[in-house]
Amino acid sequence: MFGIGFPELLVILVVALIVLGPKRIPDVARSLGRGLAEFRRATGEITDEFRAAQSQIEEEYRRTRAEAMGAPGETTAQTKTARPPDSTDT
Repeated sequence: MFGIGFPELLVILVVALIVLGPKRIPDVARSLGRGLAEFRRATGEITDEFRAAQSQIEEEYRRTRAEAMGAPGETTAQTKTARPPDSTDT
């Protein structure tokens, strides 16, 4: 988690105890926990929106590609080479 080992965490906790005091640490920890939970919730919602948009784009791409590849009627190659029949061909 963030590359913080036990010794670093212990130093942070001791500094917090000295700066904040023993009475305020539970309140600060509670607020920090709520803030992290809200951050996770918000990032989860954003991630879900990006995934939904990506799925929609991929589905539209597949549909467009399928229509282009398997469209009934003339293809591009046929329209380039198509010409009216000659009267001498009969």
